[in-house]
Amino acid sequence: MFRAYPVTTGVLAAVAVTVTLVHRLVRTGRLRLPALPAAVRADVTHSIAAYQHMTGTQFEHAVADLARRDPAVRAATVSGGANDRALDVLLHLTDGRRIAIQCKRYAPSNRVGAPVIYAVNGTYRAYHRCDQAVIVTTSTFTPAAQRANADLDHPLRLVDGRALSRWVCGGRPPWGV
Repeated sequence: MFRAYPVTTGVLAAVAVTVTLVHRLVRTGRLRLPALPAAVRADVTHSIAAYQHMTGTQFEHAVADLARRDPAVRAATVSGGANDRALDVLLHLTDGRRIAIQCKRYAPSNRVGAPVIYAVNGTYRAYHRCDQAVIVTTSTFTPAAQRANADLDHPLRLVDGRALSRWVCGGRPPWGV
């Protein structure tokens, strides 16, 4: 094909290299894409507002439903409630991994603190036998929670309201590579 269409092949190769380079730069944070248009940002804000108006149980089920959109998820089971030992949703992935998700449906002014980090970290491996843990909130994490997480040997995946918005709008799930 190269001999028959050398210009076309060269252009396609250049496009492939450019797309790969841009993808890597975005993933590593060296390149930031333009902000979403205002209409899209309004839709995202509206979707997070919908999550904030749910009950805790409804939010857990909504996160499980969101997780089920990922083809890598074989099963998503809601197990939250009193004495749930920091596990609201248990995921079984097709590659055999188990993911523990703790859901915190908080108002924007109520941020997730370090005690939640300690509770999830203390149970997801030893008690729930999971490979990874994720905390999903409609709010944000306190600086103390972020420091506590950064100090862990195996940091948890923290999903705040903005990251949840991106996930809802088709972004990658937090357990993705």
